[in-house]
Amino acid sequence: MSPKPPQQNLSAKPPQQNLSPDTPCPTLEDRITGALVGAAVGDALGGPVEGYSPDQILERHAGRVHGIVGPWNGDAWRTARPIAPYHKGDGHVTDDTLMTHALIRVYATVRDHLDAYAVADHLVPDLMTTPRWIPELEQEALPLHRIFLAEKWLVTRLHYAHADPREAGVGNIVNCGAAMYMAPVGLVNAANPRAAYAEALDIAGAHQSSYGREAAGVFAAAVAAACAPDATPETVVAHCLSLAKDGTRTAIEKVCEAATHHTTFESALTPLREAVTPYDTVGPDYRNPSLGARRPSRLHAIEELPIALGMLLVADGDYRDAVLGAVNYGRDCDSIATMAGAIAGALGSPVPETWSKTVAEASRLDLWEPARTLTEVTREIHDHDIHRRRAHEAAFTEIGGLRCSD
Repeated sequence: MSPKPPQQNLSAKPPQQNLSPDTPCPTLEDRITGALVGAAVGDALGGPVEGYSPDQILERHAGRVHGIVGPWNGDAWRTARPIAPYHKGDGHVTDDTLMTHALIRVYATVRDHLDAYAVADHLVPDLMTTPRWIPELEQEALPLHRIFLAEKWLVTRLHYAHADPREAGVGNIVNCGAAMYMAPVGLVNAANPRAAYAEALDIAGAHQSSYGREAAGVFAAAVAAACAPDATPETVVAHCLSLAKDGTRTAIEKVCEAATHHTTFESALTPLREAVTPYDTVGPDYRNPSLGARRPSRLHAIEELPIALGMLLVADGDYRDAVLGAVNYGRDCDSIATMAGAIAGALGSPVPETWSKTVAEASRLDLWEPARTLTEVTREIHDHDIHRRRAHEAAFTEIGGLRCSD
């Protein structure tokens, strides 16, 4: 299978259209825009049904979700779940997008590759000190007041406990918290999945351990692989399998094998869940996880990344179908749709303009500005990489590292 060709500009804003019939494939800017806008829109679509099963979603909405919907609990969204008094729905992005944009701001400051120390030196202060518009709170607040428990760990461990950033993720809830915002790492390393994997593993060490950290590396690699000129959903999965380790690799393999037997998300919902179940520690009741949930293990995997890759295959790379499959899967579907949307967008499948405009307006966020910023920074970083590589090549040659045949 191969992704369907793009039908409109990935930025989803008419003034930014720059593709022409003679353009052989989406440009770097198109791919970065598609991935970041696609991730945010997927996040917003998945938010209102997060935590529920496909059957519950079907009953609540009298059918499958096919676009932006309102809060699960209607006007009672603020009090229905006191631990999470957030307005999920109506086009509001969640913490997945807030963290993604925060990481882009770190890249914009450092203007080079990042590591765990960049998280401590720049990301944590951003979360703690600068009020921003939080769509789900419908007010300006510190991002720290919106991010959930596994992400608050960053502030606890790095700011208050002064942990070594490279090891700060040890002891945290093992979940998709680091993976969900790693798309920028894949984009900075566009078409170089191995480099994206390594950089994301370093960054995520400040936040996660075990298979939570591994998923961050593999998701970044998936986004990087999707940026290659001839990328397809199959090549993306192949790169993931070549890099992923332990339970993460096995879970991706099993889910993607199941996905090859389906061409619609409706028929794939149950088989994909069955395929990932042996590797998922949370259990069948998402809101009441087992006692063994989210603990370090070489045998397990987060659920979100394998399912996102599976839905990408089912949809043949089509953005709309991949994201809707992720959304209707339920459970942690905002993060699943974030990942599926980022990869499909990077492949070149267009984000529906009506969705992107609605999400931008409802969330009061410019979804395109972070893409412009990251495109500029990515080009700068690539220039740095070229200079560093050439300096190394010259030094290696000078010390006689090259053989005569070279």
